[in-house]
Amino acid sequence: MKPRIGFLGTGWIGRHRMAAMVATGAVDAVAVSDPSPESIAEAATIAPTIRIVDTLDDMLALDIDGVVIATPSALHAEQSIQALQAGKAVFCQKPLGRTAAEVDAVIAAARAADRLLGVDLSYRHTAGMEAIAGLIREGTLGDIFAVDLTFHNAYGPDKPWFYDPVQSGGGCVVDLGVHLVDLALWTLGFPKASDAHAALYAGGQPLHPGSVEDYASASFTAGGTTVRLTCSWRLHAGQDAVIAADFYGTQGGAGFRNVGGSFYDFTADHFNGTATHRLTDGPDDWGGRAAAAWAQQLAHSHRNDPAADHFARSAEVLDLIYGR
Repeated sequence: MKPRIGFLGTGWIGRHRMAAMVATGAVDAVAVSDPSPESIAEAATIAPTIRIVDTLDDMLALDIDGVVIATPSALHAEQSIQALQAGKAVFCQKPLGRTAAEVDAVIAAARAADRLLGVDLSYRHTAGMEAIAGLIREGTLGDIFAVDLTFHNAYGPDKPWFYDPVQSGGGCVVDLGVHLVDLALWTLGFPKASDAHAALYAGGQPLHPGSVEDYASASFTAGGTTVRLTCSWRLHAGQDAVIAADFYGTQGGAGFRNVGGSFYDFTADHFNGTATHRLTDGPDDWGGRAAAAWAQQLAHSHRNDPAADHFARSAEVLDLIYGR
């Protein structure tokens, strides 16, 4: 029998991840909860027989095996822990928690319940980053001593809660930077991070209490690698988005970057001196792969995956950047 999944939050991302999971054929979408009737109606086009419930409590009372959480960030940790303690597997949108303490609590709940925990860190699943990670792990680039990460979004979020530090846990760093930090740590094998330095700005001025940053420049050490990060909302970048991850080693380098300002299209290159070899190019339908992979893993086993412990590493870096 396929695992039965409930979907808590069916905005655009929640529906997209639902479609990706259903398309695998590995799970059945059986319940949905969202305050928007329009979002529920659109979710029903993906799974027409889905049951509508009002709350997470109502969802957990059903005969389900897992919960997909796509709600505002302030709710992620609490809702994930509630679902795990009820014996359900969880797939949560990033960030898993607003702080490392919240993330640690979710991981502990997954371990105690022995239930599968996943987080939608989708950029790991791009063809380009998979190719670059392969080069690094097989030693082709030698020892990686520097990583440069960039994510500029020329628009910024359109929901008010993103701009409330209590609800969001931060600004562009926790919204965009979490993807980049995860990419670096995942590629390098999740080394311990230290020595973080950051400059955070809101509206071009140093960040002040009660606001969230819309521009950040930070650096930290991950094992023996120096990592530099810049990210922003509403930057005058000349295009919709600037997204890049560059890895420099003693025997070569590699670069992952978006094409023409796109949020979805990427190239990956292998650098050797002044020569560039294209690793990946062209269309790559990667957005739902993290969700699909979790669904397929759940169909195989509901049990806790020790790899979930790695979610704490990115949260620790964000705490260092924020000075927490």
